[in-house]
Amino acid sequence: MKSIDTKRFALKVITSCVLFAFIVSGSLVTLATTSKPVGEILVTGVSQVGGKSVTVNGEAAKSGRTIFTSSSISTPEGMSAVINLGKAGRIQMAPGSTFVVDVNGNAINGNLTAGNVTVLSSSQSVGVRTMTGETLSLNAGETASATSGSASKAQTGPGGVNWWVWAAIIGGAAAAVILVVTLGDDDDDNITSPVR
Repeated sequence: MKSIDTKRFALKVITSCVLFAFIVSGSLVTLATTSKPVGEILVTGVSQVGGKSVTVNGEAAKSGRTIFTSSSISTPEGMSAVINLGKAGRIQMAPGSTFVVDVNGNAINGNLTAGNVTVLSSSQSVGVRTMTGETLSLNAGETASATSGSASKAQTGPGGVNWWVWAAIIGGAAAAVILVVTLGDDDDDNITSPVR
């Protein structure tokens, strides 16, 4: 009889231990999950150095890659990226930039260790910590440089090109039209008049 009671007791102990192991390991898996996604990245340009691409946490990234808070994003020369954070805003990274983005609700902060970032839109000012140790408060249209302690207002026109470039293109086109019209070959010998 003792043998059956001992076996039942041993079975209960083993069952309790296995159940306890499942509960503990289940809670560890829940605690190890990452935070929810905060946005996506849009990549533009072609790398000037073969084989390089925009990276997120050291892994090559293409447009549409999901961004989590505390993601480290790097752009090589010739490539830029826009971090779309939904209602919180959008941030553009210039070529050769490294930025760690931190999003808490609609508040955007980050650490800029190389290059430049421009705030395209945001629901509130964006806090950017630069290599100088200062934290800049950027509003939409302002740019921060990793090596500068102050923000500058971006003066870009359509397509992200500076206004002076557009002025030079329009001025050059106008000058070409004026030259073609004034230097055109007028045939003064053949004067025609309308038929009466």
